[in-house]
Amino acid sequence: METIVTLYEGALRTKATHVESGYQLITDVPKEHGGQGETFTPTDLFVASLVSSMLSVMGGIARKPEFNGSIDGLLARTTKTMRQNPHSVAELLIEFDMPKNNYTDEQKQALEAGARNSQVSKSLNDDLKQTLIFNY
Repeated sequence: METIVTLYEGALRTKATHVESGYQLITDVPKEHGGQGETFTPTDLFVASLVSSMLSVMGGIARKPEFNGSIDGLLARTTKTMRQNPHSVAELLIEFDMPKNNYTDEQKQALEAGARNSQVSKSLNDDLKQTLIFNY
């Protein structure tokens, strides 16, 4: 069974439907590329997917009884830099503003490794530059 069904609506806009839940999201192309610029671009969703994957893995680590901590309230701020030829995402700067929870060095190492090794992170091309900054 399909996971996602995506419809091209015209005017450089798509609507993706998550089959199991029925949840829908729309993508648009920036105005400078002929789109309406009213919502996430496909590359924005790519970035959101990566960061969501990182946070989910970090959340899973924090839920383990031996971790004895929480990342609730963690905020990730991402800056995307595009390259022109070929037109693609060239670089991501992701800053993790960690809640003030007095993490041990071992906890910090586990969280940072989790972010770097999420399922989406492992699916990326090596030429995408990723800079991760953890603010504790």
